[in-house]
Amino acid sequence: MRIVIIDDDNLVGISLKTILEANQEVEVLAIGNNGKEGILLYEKYQPDVLLMDIRMDIMTGIDAAKIIIEKDKNAKILFLTTFLDDDYIIKALQLGAKGYILKQDFESILPALKAVYSGQNVFGDKIISKIPSFLDQKKALEDLPFSISQKELELIRLVADGLSNKEISQKLYLSEGTIRNYLSNILEKLDLRDRTQLAVFYYQNHLDLYR
Repeated sequence: MRIVIIDDDNLVGISLKTILEANQEVEVLAIGNNGKEGILLYEKYQPDVLLMDIRMDIMTGIDAAKIIIEKDKNAKILFLTTFLDDDYIIKALQLGAKGYILKQDFESILPALKAVYSGQNVFGDKIISKIPSFLDQKKALEDLPFSISQKELELIRLVADGLSNKEISQKLYLSEGTIRNYLSNILEKLDLRDRTQLAVFYYQNHLDLYR
């Protein structure tokens, strides 16, 4: 997994490189200090994942991500920041960033990178808790029935596949409590009683065709 790190604190960047490269699966290609360098380094190295801070001088991570994603819609950007700010979180989601985690949760950085690399979205529990209606705030895709968002469909699919809350939490890198809350909201939204009804609903309405 090839990574580029962008952080305005040199010490943080170097420390992250040391920590991540302790895992033989990770190669840190370059370290930058602001959004402009993030754009240049992304274009130069085309990393598997761009690990980027948000608040930086010269250009923020949000502004850089917008430019990068406009040029490459498949760009995988994981924001790593100390700021638990609603505006930043919402902007990150709107841009299409693959994740947003806090530097304080250093143990989750490598698992989050692996998850993003494998195509998943990763948002730390503290960030999810800031947006109780996280799933509903994501615009439902027009071609999905019942106003189901893409993230809701992913959770319903995992339930239909027979995964437990614990297995789903491990797969999505979220706590079991967060998964329970999401599923409770989905059941209420679809007027269903339990997981079994949800699984039946999934197949009866041919949601498996949206894989």
